[in-house]
Amino acid sequence: MFGAREVAEEAADKWWIFLLTGIAWLIFSLLIFQWNYTTVYAVSYLFGFVALMAGANEFLGMAVSTTGWKIVRGILGVLFIIAGIWALVHPHNAFLTIAGLIGYFFLFKGIFDLTVAFVAKSQFDIWWLQLLVGITEILLAFWVSGNFREKTILLVVYVGVIGLSRGITELILAFKLKGLKRQLA
Repeated sequence: MFGAREVAEEAADKWWIFLLTGIAWLIFSLLIFQWNYTTVYAVSYLFGFVALMAGANEFLGMAVSTTGWKIVRGILGVLFIIAGIWALVHPHNAFLTIAGLIGYFFLFKGIFDLTVAFVAKSQFDIWWLQLLVGITEILLAFWVSGNFREKTILLVVYVGVIGLSRGITELILAFKLKGLKRQLA
């Protein structure tokens, strides 16, 4: 059985994966803001693609997580994959619930980022950056829950912001793991 140091070393060696996925999420987010999505189907397909990417990303994150977080990431990965497939197969029906799903995503991701920021406060100098991202995500969750659901362009913005927040948190994780690698050396 692996000890805590071996698990930490293995996770720290994979810091570059999260650097690459963080950069990919940021590029994807920028592309979303540059395209013109005006139809229900385009927004649903966009959401489906983002959900599939988020699911794959959760499965990648399992490699650097402890047992409890591996289970949470596995469940999230499966839920994202199911939501992505559903949005791609039933785009018109998916559009009606995307705003609600995005609101819950922002809420849970914001709570997660706040929790991780406070837990990591004593271990990482950039804990406050993840705290700011978490607060922003929680505020966005409540904004999404407002009466903005009928606005197609706002749903595109929400999906773009999801990509942006995922990119930032992936970069934070990459640099946390890189710092951990230096500490273990």
